[in-house]
This record gives sequence, C-alpha cells and structure tokens, in this order.
Amino acid sequence: MPPRTQVLVDPRELPHVRAVRLEVRKGPQKGLAVDLTAEPIRIGTAPGCELCLDDPAVSGIHVTLSRTPLGLVLRDLGSTNGTFVDGRRVVSVYVTEPTRVGLGSSEVRIVPLERETPVELSGDDRFGELLGASPAMRALFAKLARIAAADVTVMITGETGTGKELAAAGIRDNSSRRAGPFVVVDCGALPATLIESELFGHERGAFTGADRSRPGAFERASGGTLFLDEVGELPLALQPSLLGVLERRELRRVGGSEVISVDVRVIAATNRDLAAEVARGAFRADLYYRLAVVELHLPPLREHASDIPLLVEHFLDTLPGERPVIGEDTLAQMMAYPWPGNVRELQNVVERAALLLETPSLGTGAARARPASPSAAPEAVELDVPFKEQKAALVARFEREYLRKLMPACDGNVAAAARKAGIDRMWVYKLMERYRDDG
Repeated sequence: MPPRTQVLVDPRELPHVRAVRLEVRKGPQKGLAVDLTAEPIRIGTAPGCELCLDDPAVSGIHVTLSRTPLGLVLRDLGSTNGTFVDGRRVVSVYVTEPTRVGLGSSEVRIVPLERETPVELSGDDRFGELLGASPAMRALFAKLARIAAADVTVMITGETGTGKELAAAGIRDNSSRRAGPFVVVDCGALPATLIESELFGHERGAFTGADRSRPGAFERASGGTLFLDEVGELPLALQPSLLGVLERRELRRVGGSEVISVDVRVIAATNRDLAAEVARGAFRADLYYRLAVVELHLPPLREHASDIPLLVEHFLDTLPGERPVIGEDTLAQMMAYPWPGNVRELQNVVERAALLLETPSLGTGAARARPASPSAAPEAVELDVPFKEQKAALVARFEREYLRKLMPACDGNVAAAARKAGIDRMWVYKLMERYRDDG
C-alpha cells in the first residue's frame, strides 16, 4: 500500500445532505413528526424502524426512503396492503416535493427540507485497504473510523465487488480488538448442512464424519472479530440460533451440552436488500435489527468514478514486472463505464491487461483490450519460439509470482486468497498444485 495522502478539507466545500421530515397526518399516531438525516429511513411497525407506526394494516418494514444521485426514492418492500401516492398504488417513486403517502390506515407526509447538514469527510484517502479520494469515499472513511471506535455489531451492505470484506478488516484493524483474531465465514459458500457446525462447532460423533470435536467460528474469533459474509444467504431455520448467540454471547456446539461463553464483535455483510427480505419473510426481523445496530452502505464504483485513476495506479503498483500503457483516453473510457462488478471488476481488468501486455479498453457494455505500445513490452520477443509457448511461459511466471505473494498475505487461507484474488477457490487449489514444487 502506498503512503497515505492527507486530503485538505475546506469546510466551505463539504458536501451536505438534506434532512427529511416525516409527518403522520392520519392514523393512530396522527400528529407525530420526526426530522431525519441518517440512512436508512424505514417506515413500518417493526421496533427498529425510524418511523414506527402502531397500525395493524401497516407491514413490519412497509417502505424505505433512500437518497440517490437522482433524488430521494420511496420504495414499497412488498407490503401486504400496498403504498399509495395520489390514490395510486406505487412500487417506487421519486419524492422531490412534499408528498402524502398512504400506508394501511395511516397517511404520512414526506417533506424534503431545505435545511442541510454538512457531511463529515476523512482527511485520508484510504481506510485499511480501501482507497479513494472522492467525497463519497472520504465520507465513508469518516464513518468507518467512528464505527471502528465503538464495539458494536455492524451490517455492511453494497453490491458485489465494492469491498465489504476490506471494510470489515479495516474496522477490526482500527478497533480495540485489532490484536485479536479475524475470522471470516462466507455464509453463501457453505452447504446448509455445514453452516451450523462452522458457526458453532461440533462435538465428536455429532454427525457422520465428526471424528473429533471442533470449535466453531464464534469460539475461534473469541476476543476478536467475526465477519459473516453474505449473511443474507443464511438458512431461515438457522437464524434463531444465530440470534440467540448474538443476544446471550453463549453457545452450545452441535451435539454438545456445555454452555460456552464467547466475546466476539460481529460484522455482517450482504449484497441483498435485507429489509426487503424481512418484508417477504425470508429473513427474521429480530435478527436483522440485531445485526444492523449500525448499518453502513458501500457505494458502487459508478458513484465515485473519479477514484478510478487512483485505483488503477494502485493496482498497477502491486503487480510484478513492467506496467502496461494506460493513457488519458483509456482512463476517460474507464471512468464512463458503469462497472457492474465494481472495484473487483476494475482490478481484474487491470491485472489482465498487465498479464497479457495489453492496455485495457472498454467497449459497449463489456471490457476489451488493445495491444500496448511495443516500448511497454517487459522482455524481448523471441521469433524462433512460437507465440503460444512464449505466452504460456509469461502466464506461468505471472501465476507463480502472484501465488507466491498471495498466500502469505492471506496467512495460507485458501478461501481468503480466493476472495482477495477475485477467483474461484478451486482455481487457487489448481495453482497451488501446479506450482507445488516451486517452494
């Protein structure tokens, strides 16, 4: 990681967020009003909602309000009785002016206020291994620093490839638990039959193949941090057990009777909309609120595209050998591309360009590459050696060097290495077998 860059923050240039007022005009809580600046904003009957209504015709999490680059969006989460604006049932709608919204037997007036609150920005261009100098990322880093200092459960949301595990690791590294273990469980990668054992451990003979006792992730993480990646994939039947451990900080291994106390900070992450999952009954509301004591959203790369040159430079600096030529025109194309795979996709494109001695270029909807200038070639071309052989040798050298650096950086953990490299776990095993004799 290159040295930190201090970013001067001019208070006059701080971004601002507009407050939103919610006024209950009809229903059991007529007259109630709240002003909100934080997100998410949830309206429903569930206790964790920012506007909690005592109306049996309103769903647990009926609607959410979220800020987007295009404005404030009201979204119905599959409520039983629907959401109505001007007498019409809506699924989602932009709210740009005072708007009356019908929810069950209640009516809520949503008022975007003129009052704005300045957003705190970090003076650094990174937090842990997350990198960015844009206002969106520096605001994220400021939130992460505050969250790290408080020993609370955190829910990190965001699209695939936005860096949720890096954010979790950064929270741990900047917390009072930095010296403790950091245990990662990918809830989406484990068979449903093994998740309970992976989380809570098992005793010998608890099931077929359990030839010895094994501590689970909670025990292994005791004194430190447990990162539950893709927690939205957790089977519904197992969610009460997880909720019980979070509330009591005690567990029993599968097949065991002994109560084991654990001291763990839990950070969960998902690319799903868990509020919507709660609304449709696929995720327990009580577990959702227990995990989302603090909720943090990572922006997609398209919303901070100004960071792409900085990210490209960083990725190139981490690769062995000569660098491909990436000109201003190519960077402009990259900044205009929507990056559905976010930062992970950008990293893969840059690394592929370096591997194949090509300069990345973007076509319509997909990444392509064009040859780099001859002066960028890292080694002499031997015309007496067939093209395929030279290319295979180059690829082998890159794979060997990449693997040599990757595994120590991940403490030999194959799953962590696969996530860091953005490749399938089985491919990591294949590379390890291929270069097993290289030391």
